[in-house]
Amino acid sequence: MAHDTVKGEARLDRELAGLDALELGGTTRARLLQRAWSAVWPMIAAVLIALAAWQLVVWSGWKEPWVLPGPRETLPVFWDQLTSARFWEAVALTMRRAVVGFAFAVAVGVVVGALVARFRVLRRAFGSLITGLQTMPSIAWFPLAILLFRLSESAILFVVILGAAPSIANGLIAGVDYTPPILLRAGKVMGLRGLALYRHLIMPASLPSFVAGLKQGWAFAWRSLMAGELLVIIGDTTSLGVLLSQARELNNTADMISYMLMILILGIVIDQLFGLVDGAIRRRWGLDEGSS
Repeated sequence: MAHDTVKGEARLDRELAGLDALELGGTTRARLLQRAWSAVWPMIAAVLIALAAWQLVVWSGWKEPWVLPGPRETLPVFWDQLTSARFWEAVALTMRRAVVGFAFAVAVGVVVGALVARFRVLRRAFGSLITGLQTMPSIAWFPLAILLFRLSESAILFVVILGAAPSIANGLIAGVDYTPPILLRAGKVMGLRGLALYRHLIMPASLPSFVAGLKQGWAFAWRSLMAGELLVIIGDTTSLGVLLSQARELNNTADMISYMLMILILGIVIDQLFGLVDGAIRRRWGLDEGSS
């Protein structure tokens, strides 16, 4: 009798544990769905508002329909572009240029930023120059780039690097400048000096500002690339900028807006990726209020 009672209690405990696990799993899934919905619905609302505003402008009769078509005429064209191999080849070329240019810009920005942050003489000499380069419109570099490299990939790459590297360098410099002095003193007490101090303390501490600089640098790189693809057309290559230019020359507004939508979507996707990285860093540093 006692043995049967013990077995019954054990079975009851297992069943209760299973119910707790199901409840916990359901709560976790509900929380994830709620978090995903809270992140998505503002974007959906913004898209609907933008489409409504666009349609209202069309209905106002401000421009002829062939000059400014509405969403009903443009979105089917955009869908047709998404099913076109030529369109995706253009997207691939544009993204390859963006990734290569941004990678070079990161390398240049990190080296320049680290040197300027480390040596006061370099900061006095080049600190203002870096900020001046950051504020300079990237399109102003294209006459020089075309003169130096002609109509080539190097001309576009040159301007993308000059457009993005100063922001990345300034992000790193700002991160180093705002490293708390108490951390520096603690690092020195622990025996960190020179490169070891930068590697194990200053660089990790400057990571939030550095990521912000990377995000801003990507924005400058993307804008520089779009300007370059509109101005520097290389042979028979097809990129988003080339497609956009061709649509403008043919007065094909629906196609032109479709390419602009794709450029916008790509920019938003990359921004969301940077947002994920920034959120992970904030949670690691205990700066995210949602993590408490």
